[in-house]
Amino acid sequence: MKNTLRMLVLGLAVGAGVHFGYYRLHEPVPGDTLDGQLAWMKTELQLDDAQYARIKELHRTSSPRLRALAAQVAQLQTEFAAFEQGRRADDRVDFLEFARFVEERRHVSRECRDSTRQLVLASAEVMNPQQRAHYLGFIATAEPLPRPLLN
Repeated sequence: MKNTLRMLVLGLAVGAGVHFGYYRLHEPVPGDTLDGQLAWMKTELQLDDAQYARIKELHRTSSPRLRALAAQVAQLQTEFAAFEQGRRADDRVDFLEFARFVEERRHVSRECRDSTRQLVLASAEVMNPQQRAHYLGFIATAEPLPRPLLN
């Protein structure tokens, strides 16, 4: 009876250790940070340390430009909300202001798209053909970012 109880307790302890160890080992890296996203790339694409360092540097150097573009997009969203509120309140549309807004939105969208494309292509250049194919395939099937403003 003692041996059975010991085996049961030992089995439960080993099972719990394996269970928690497995989930701790496979715990996802926070994906909302650059390091988390790059860690995912390193694992998923099996990047070596040199590739990872080069891609990390590419992201680091492009980050200020992408952040500036994100700030412009946020500013445009605020301007559009104010424009809409004024339009509803006055029941009139300032077509010149609206045309300026649409043109600026197109310009910022084009810059965002071009900056992102440059980063993706520069990152792909660091990879071997198999990694590149996997990466570009993932990028191609990724859900596009929402378009919060006018198309």
